[in-house]
Amino acid sequence: MKTNTVVNLDNFSGTILIPAFETYSKSIVPIAFNGLEIVSKVFFGKKDTHYLSEKDNNTYIFIGLGKTIDYKSLKTIFRRISSKQKDNFSSNVALFIPEQFTQDQVEAMISGLLLGTYDLGHFKTEKKEHPFLDTDFTLNLISEKDYLATAKKGIKIAKAQLATYNLVDLPPNTINPKYLANWAKETGEKYGFEVEVLGYEASKIAGLGAFLAVGKGSENEPQFIIMNYIPAAEVKHIKHIGLVGKGITFDTGGLNIKTAGMVHMKCDMAGGGAVLGAMQLIADLQLPVKVTAIVPCAENSVDSKSFLPSDVIHSYSGHSIEIIDTDAEGRLVLADGLSYLIKNFKPEYIVDIATLTGSSVGTFGYECGALFTNNEELSKKLQENGDAIGERLWPLPLWDVYKSDIESDIADVKNYSGKPVAGAISAAKFLEYFTQEHKAWAHLDVAGVAFGDDEFAKSKHATGYGVHLLTKFIENL
Repeated sequence: MKTNTVVNLDNFSGTILIPAFETYSKSIVPIAFNGLEIVSKVFFGKKDTHYLSEKDNNTYIFIGLGKTIDYKSLKTIFRRISSKQKDNFSSNVALFIPEQFTQDQVEAMISGLLLGTYDLGHFKTEKKEHPFLDTDFTLNLISEKDYLATAKKGIKIAKAQLATYNLVDLPPNTINPKYLANWAKETGEKYGFEVEVLGYEASKIAGLGAFLAVGKGSENEPQFIIMNYIPAAEVKHIKHIGLVGKGITFDTGGLNIKTAGMVHMKCDMAGGGAVLGAMQLIADLQLPVKVTAIVPCAENSVDSKSFLPSDVIHSYSGHSIEIIDTDAEGRLVLADGLSYLIKNFKPEYIVDIATLTGSSVGTFGYECGALFTNNEELSKKLQENGDAIGERLWPLPLWDVYKSDIESDIADVKNYSGKPVAGAISAAKFLEYFTQEHKAWAHLDVAGVAFGDDEFAKSKHATGYGVHLLTKFIENL
C-alpha cells in the first residue's frame, strides 16, 4: 500500500472515502462533500452505517462514525468497509481527513483499511485478491495537513498485526515450532533484530528442563527463540525491556487430554505470536529502546514419551516442579523463558503474555486481558496504553495468601493447584516464583481476547491482541 497526499480532486478517478460524524437529531442540513449532498433521511452519519454514491466516474463511500468515536471502533469500522466493500474499490483510493481529526484517528483508519485485506481462507482454491494488495494500488490522503508519517505508521502497525493473524490462524501442520523459529530468523533479517534459536540439544545443554518436558511427546522438535533488538541510532540512557510469549503451537493437554475445545488449540501460541509481531513492529518503527524477547515454542502432544502427571522435573532456575496436570503446560515453558531472560539479559522491565487459563475467561469473558503485577506504575502504564487502542487490561491480585496453591510436598512448587477456583491467580503466582522478585514484571493472561468470534469470519480466529499494546507500552516508556 503506497500513500501520498492530494488536496484537490479535479483530476482524481477512483474511490473516495469520507468519514462523517452523526449530525444532530437527523438535522435537515445535509452531509455534503465535493458537490455531493446527502439528505439526512438517507444518511446522517449514524455509527456503523455507510452510503454509496457515484459521480463523475468516482465512487463515494460516506462512512458513519456516530457522535463520538474511540480508536478501536474507528479501526473496526474502516476494516469493515475495506473487507465488505472491496468490490467497490479501484486501484486508486482517496481518504478524506476532516480538519478536526487527530493523528491517532488517522492511524486507526489507515490500519483498519489494511486489516480489511485479511482473508481467513488461506487454503481455498478460489480466492479473490483484495485491490489494496495490488502492486499498483495507491491510497491518497485528502487533507490540509501532512499525515504521511502517521499513515506510514498505521500501515506498519497493520502489517505486524496481519503477520500475527497468519501465525495464529494457520493450522498446526503448518505452524510448528520450527516454522516459528524460521519466521523469527527471516523477520529479524528483514526488519533488523538478532535471532538465536536453541533446538533440543542446545536447550538440554542449557538446562531448560521445564521447557523440554512439555515438548517430549511431539515429533516436532521444540525451539527456544531468543530475539534482540537494538536501535541503529545511539541512544543515551537506553531502556531495556524483556518480553516472553507462550509459543505452544498445539495443545492436546498432554496425558491430561482436553475433553473440549481442542479444535481451537492451534491458537495457543497467540501470546508468542503477539511477541513475534511486536518485535517486527518495534524494529520497523525503530523505537529508541533495547528489547530482548523470548518465545519458547513446543507442541504438547500425547505419546509414550510424554511427561506424566506426578513427574518431578527440573527447571532452568534450578527449582524442581511437581507435575499435577500436563494441561498446565504454558506456565512451564514461560517459567524457563522468564528465568533465562532474567539471568542472561537482566532487563529493567519484563512483560510476559500468554493464553494461559480458562479461569481468566471465566472472570472477564472476552472483553479484556487479566493483568498481574506488584508494580503499580507498570500496571498503570499498561492499562493506559491498552485503553488508548482498545486492547484493555484489568488487574487481579498477586497476594501471598495464594502461595499455598502452588506448594508441593515433594518438590519446590507444583504446576497446578487442583482447585476449581482462582486458576488465573495461582498460575500467575507460579510464574512469579520464577521471576527472582523482579521489581518491574507483569503477566498478561489473554486467553479470552487473543482469538475469538467476530463479523470477519464464521469460525474463531486471531485478533492480533498484544502486538500494538506491547509496542505502544514500550514506545511510551
